[in-house]
Amino acid sequence: MKGKLIKIALALFVLIQFVPVNRENPPVRPDDEIVMPAVVRNIVTRACYDCHSNSTQWPWYSYVAPVSFFVAHHVEEGRKELNFSVWQSYSAKRKSKKLKEIGEQVEKGKMPLSGYTLLHGEAALDAKDKQVLVNWTRKADTLYIPSGQ
Repeated sequence: MKGKLIKIALALFVLIQFVPVNRENPPVRPDDEIVMPAVVRNIVTRACYDCHSNSTQWPWYSYVAPVSFFVAHHVEEGRKELNFSVWQSYSAKRKSKKLKEIGEQVEKGKMPLSGYTLLHGEAALDAKDKQVLVNWTRKADTLYIPSGQ
């Protein structure tokens, strides 16, 4: 009985590898991307871009089901929430809101997600990185305050 269950589980594992997963990286047009100082871009690129841009680096495990389902869904949700690759399409109000949220999430240690930094140590933010990002979001936010406020 135990051997039969193992064979069934193995067969299911093999079969789910054929379920399609969207790992598309839409084209990135420089005119659509967020503009930021180089020091900020370096931090954001290594800590945020895999989930919050169209420049996702898909790791090997994103090609193995069932993990691939989770990773693809996580990237889809991350892009929906904030996508630096389409920043210029956001309204001034949305840009301002997103910058405030970025600063708050980084300051509270909620972003990048701990599960992500566990697998991607280079994405972890030290105190200096956090301060650079928080300072940048506060300064950049003043550029996007909608008129009349």
